[in-house]
Amino acid sequence: MSAPSVTVTVTHNNEKHSVQVVAQPGNSEPTLQDMALLIEQVTGVPLAFQKLIYKGKSLKEMEQPLSAFGVKNGCRVMLIGKKNSPEEEAELKKLRDLEKSVEKIADQLVGVNEELVGIQKTLPETFRDCRLKRKGLVKKVQAFLAQCDTVERSIGQETDKLKTRNLALAE
Repeated sequence: MSAPSVTVTVTHNNEKHSVQVVAQPGNSEPTLQDMALLIEQVTGVPLAFQKLIYKGKSLKEMEQPLSAFGVKNGCRVMLIGKKNSPEEEAELKKLRDLEKSVEKIADQLVGVNEELVGIQKTLPETFRDCRLKRKGLVKKVQAFLAQCDTVERSIGQETDKLKTRNLALAE
């Protein structure tokens, strides 16, 4: 049995795109987010820069099914938004690559933590040098995590700045 879908026409600038929005597994029907992600692929307008309009109303509740907005087969949806410049796309690619690297490091940290916990459980009280070495390793991991927190805050601040700037441009 195939997943439920809705085919709509998306108008962006002078272009028209016919998109078939399919419900994600576990959902009974396609959501606004499903449609917005597909529109991003088709038009190149990033999700954060999209303003979708149907029957004069801005569509905002991403988790809502399309039927909640009255969107059904054959409907027309207008997209307002801009594509990223090639320079920005290059930077986004670098950030996506960095994100993958961070995810790998996070997985490695989980393994290191499991090893440290295992060592802690097996060290007798008399192995003073081993306990000191373990404590030093824990401090190094904590320092690394503090650096990660700093990077995360910086990324969050930059993301907030971009969202604010792009929302202002969309309006």
